[in-house]
Amino acid sequence: MLANLIIRDFAIIEHLEVDFESGMTVLTGETGAGKSIIIDALGLLVGGRGSSDFIRSKAKKTDIQGLFVVKLGDNLRTLFAQNDLPLDGQNILLERELSRNGRNVCRINNKIVTTTVLRQIGEQLVDIHGQNEHQELMNPEQHLAILDQYGQNKIGKIKTEYQTVYAKYRRLKKQLDDRNRNEQAYVQRLDMLKFQLEEIDQAKLQTNEDEQLTQERDRLTNFQRVNFALQQSLAVLTNEDQNAMDLTAVARGQLADIAQLSTEYQELSDHINSVYYDLQDISTSVQTELDNLEFDEDRLNEIEQRLEVINNLKRKYGPDLVDVLHYQAKIKTEYQQMQQVTNDGDQIASEFKQIEAQLGHLAAQLTKARQQVAKKLAAEIHQQLSSLYMEKAVFSVHFTTEAGQYLSSGQDHAEFYLRTNPGEDLKPLVKIASGGELSRIMLAIKTIIAHHEGVASIIFDEVDTGVSGRVAQAIADKINLLAAYSQVLCITHLPQVAAMSDHQYLIEKKVQHGETTTTLRPVTGDQRVLVLAKMTAGTKVTTLAEEHAAELLRQADEIKRQRQPRKVSD
Repeated sequence: MLANLIIRDFAIIEHLEVDFESGMTVLTGETGAGKSIIIDALGLLVGGRGSSDFIRSKAKKTDIQGLFVVKLGDNLRTLFAQNDLPLDGQNILLERELSRNGRNVCRINNKIVTTTVLRQIGEQLVDIHGQNEHQELMNPEQHLAILDQYGQNKIGKIKTEYQTVYAKYRRLKKQLDDRNRNEQAYVQRLDMLKFQLEEIDQAKLQTNEDEQLTQERDRLTNFQRVNFALQQSLAVLTNEDQNAMDLTAVARGQLADIAQLSTEYQELSDHINSVYYDLQDISTSVQTELDNLEFDEDRLNEIEQRLEVINNLKRKYGPDLVDVLHYQAKIKTEYQQMQQVTNDGDQIASEFKQIEAQLGHLAAQLTKARQQVAKKLAAEIHQQLSSLYMEKAVFSVHFTTEAGQYLSSGQDHAEFYLRTNPGEDLKPLVKIASGGELSRIMLAIKTIIAHHEGVASIIFDEVDTGVSGRVAQAIADKINLLAAYSQVLCITHLPQVAAMSDHQYLIEKKVQHGETTTTLRPVTGDQRVLVLAKMTAGTKVTTLAEEHAAELLRQADEIKRQRQPRKVSD
């Protein structure tokens, strides 16, 4: 259950902290006081969509915290383990912080998590049923999901196995569709890749080959220039009459004679020694280059031809040689994959038929299980509606199945049908149900599912809209009965519902210093009589209204006393 809720700077709530208890709790107050704002805050806390519009005026951020005390079931333990979340006994602390700069921080037991993880955990803790959720019933596309949720124990395993096979079915179907959608384009692409691969493979390219060949070509095309430069350099270094080596040797000897006279002269002597030996090495290297230097016109032609091949490939697949090599690797992979599909086409088609047959078998099992669950759901809903003054109503689930058409949910389309009066035909619920009937049907479904699943907290935001009189009292009884399995928080304007609660809070809106704030305070004892009387009579509370409120509370206490221990069969 939700044990503690703290809301800071959310809409018109500056600061609100409240401790909740098990059982049925109602939140009452004037229209516009901020009752639904609290539900909005709870929705945000459990992973709802965030917006800076939620932040109170002049505040930089809003912060919401909720402490839940729950018995950890298998689903919650699995989610905590998968996301490496810390456990704190039976306590789960959720926190959501939104800033005006767009920063969104979600925490579970003080560990930062993504909004997705927060939502996954939140769905296990809270079921929020707002006024707009009647639209679930008004949308036949949602009916199958409601049925599957109710029949999870019987349907879940088959549905999981079906969806696993369905994923394989989709993958194989896509492969075949891609191949068959445009066979000509597929073959053309395969031929083009083959041609390009052969063209690049035949070139037998080497990394940096173009740079090395360019350097060698430049040497050959500049043979005369290189030869002249080397000859002249060697002559300067080793000419018989007068050369750099001999002249350097003379200077070397002169400096050697005076080297011992000072450190400066010694350094000069050492330096010219180094220069002398460097000149010897240079002359040797120049001579070696001259000895090896030769002009090979055939080699130059060979290089030019090779560079033309490389440059042609660079123009097609470049711009650089490394790009050509990358492209070669890329299309090689694509070609092999396409060739594999071509070679294995018959095998894929055969495997697809096997998977399709397996999928059809599972879809039939899923349909059968759903039809069985639908009968059970109809019976339970009829039982619930009987206690909500719809005992003449008949509820059923109408199935249509499209053979050979598979969706992730199976082959079934389910729609809820209803007959409200004897002698009439069953018709789609969306076409004939009134607002009050929708409220009762949704409450019946919530009661049944809560009994089966045991959600920690169920939130009703004016689920009693559109009803009054004895129907309102029946809804109040049903909500209180539901609180035997899950904590129930309920926003209501009906005194019958408020009277049946175990705990009541009054939400009030105040204006102080030009700012509007919402406050929440518990209502107990004689205060409940006055609050219920105002809900009945309006602004002016008469003695008769107070007597009626007191009678509502007395009757509610008597009903709850007779019901203990509570039973869902009511």
